[in-house]
Amino acid sequence: TLVNRVVLHLVQAIRGKDSCFSSIERQSAGSYYERVKISEPNEFDIMLVMPVRRIQLDESDDTGAFYYVKFKRSPQEKGWLKFLEEDGKLSAFKMLQALREIIKQEVKNIKDVEVTVARKKVGSPAITLQIKNPPSEISVDIILTLEVKQSWPLSTQDGLKIEQWLGKKVRRDLRFTPLYLVAKQNKREKVLRGNTWRISFSHIEKHVISNHGNSKTCCESDGPKCCRKGCLKLLKYLLEQLKMKYPKELEKFCSYHVKTAFFHSCVTWPNDSDWHLGDLDHCFQQCLRFFVDCLQKSQLTHFFIPQYNLLSLEDKARHHFLSRKISHELNNGFPIFHE
Repeated sequence: TLVNRVVLHLVQAIRGKDSCFSSIERQSAGSYYERVKISEPNEFDIMLVMPVRRIQLDESDDTGAFYYVKFKRSPQEKGWLKFLEEDGKLSAFKMLQALREIIKQEVKNIKDVEVTVARKKVGSPAITLQIKNPPSEISVDIILTLEVKQSWPLSTQDGLKIEQWLGKKVRRDLRFTPLYLVAKQNKREKVLRGNTWRISFSHIEKHVISNHGNSKTCCESDGPKCCRKGCLKLLKYLLEQLKMKYPKELEKFCSYHVKTAFFHSCVTWPNDSDWHLGDLDHCFQQCLRFFVDCLQKSQLTHFFIPQYNLLSLEDKARHHFLSRKISHELNNGFPIFHE
């Protein structure tokens, strides 16, 4: 309720402050809204989605995930011009900065709750709010997102391999949904300009997690229950606990790594009968072994962009460190869960 109140206030203010942001819509993402949060709901992801029309996407590297955005013709709304670079590229950095300034000014006007804007994290696409909620604090990541109604880039063509799991029709329908781009710096660029955008599939992931059954009645009120969400929760929780124990060694890992491994596991074992509710322990360990295998090979394919490896080869030592820690947990009955 507190988060909703703060975000509603901000969205209304943002729409009024800059004509470019006037059509911004709020959309919720992340583990709380996917119903796979394990601990206290103290972290929220909110996407501020802006529709943009007639844009051209140019790949900024060979991952197929990062793009430069240009307008095909000069935008009718002249306010956009201040966000363009000399070469016509839409600058994620300039847009984020403008949004950040509006939010910094506006949080001062929120009465009866203390809200501050956290310091900027290098390379993060989020503007993070801290909301005082005694005795604790709630953190809200606001993510600027462009919504483009055009076909997905070529790099996604062979991704989302869900035909055996969710069916060809579901895959086709999902690929017709708009494309999302978030303001994310591509670290591989020689000169870091802050004008790259990364494709985001969080809206698709949320849909798939909510409608995860091979049979259309899986986990519905009168349908059979499965343990897929339980597995994902445990995977995320295990990584969370290990990151708390080894913050330095595991700083480059995030919940998206285990979420991707989970999606690949759902494809490997597509039937609801592979995920009986009573088999949570077995299914969780099966997913973990799959993830450990990826870590040992330093190869975890992006679920939507098959050419993109989420495990960078220069971090092999980190991958092996995490694989050893997970194997230790697997072989010893997960001591970290009892600490």
